[in-house]
Amino acid sequence: MKTRIILADDHKLLREGVKALLSQQSGMEVVAEADDGRTTVHLVKKLSPDVVIMDISMPDLNGIEATRQILKSSPKVKVIALSMHSDKRFILEMLNAGASGYLLKDCALDELINAIHAVVSNRSFISPSIAEVIIKEKEYRHIVSKENLSVFSLLTVREREVLQFLAEGKTVKEIAYDLHLSVKTIETYRQNIMAKLDIHTIAGLTKYAIREGITSLNP
Repeated sequence: MKTRIILADDHKLLREGVKALLSQQSGMEVVAEADDGRTTVHLVKKLSPDVVIMDISMPDLNGIEATRQILKSSPKVKVIALSMHSDKRFILEMLNAGASGYLLKDCALDELINAIHAVVSNRSFISPSIAEVIIKEKEYRHIVSKENLSVFSLLTVREREVLQFLAEGKTVKEIAYDLHLSVKTIETYRQNIMAKLDIHTIAGLTKYAIREGITSLNP
């Protein structure tokens, strides 16, 4: 039986390249592609793949939040991060969200294939080039404390969703519609986000969201 894979990345060229390489593997099949996190979550529920190869910086819903949602509803699915981010914040937050593997986008094909084989065998796989970043839980707690607090510890899941939408240029009404909430509720979330981050303009929130990996430069 083939390993069924979903590719999630907002760059079509990269998806096509990875799909072409995986199609040459006899035991693997790409069953769907997605260019944003929310579509990825929907496809996982619909298709029940074995593996999701997930970018982090995607529009609508980033890869970290998408991973959380996927594993909450489909805990048997394995997620492998394939990202340009080598910063420890992204690696640790992705693993904390439940990803089974983490690779950089400049990795060799063999490394990706090995990662897929590892995770379907219920093992973790971390790219050797970033292995030293993976630290014990004790140090992880230190990293997300004090002056190094990340957006993932400062804001709630819903606040992070709203922040991403705001950074991507959606209006309060549009966000309310997408999340099935009232305009007043979204306005409250926006106020809370600005207060927690001490950032009081949409431009400032956008810069912050890009820096923290909540959204990409090309949403």
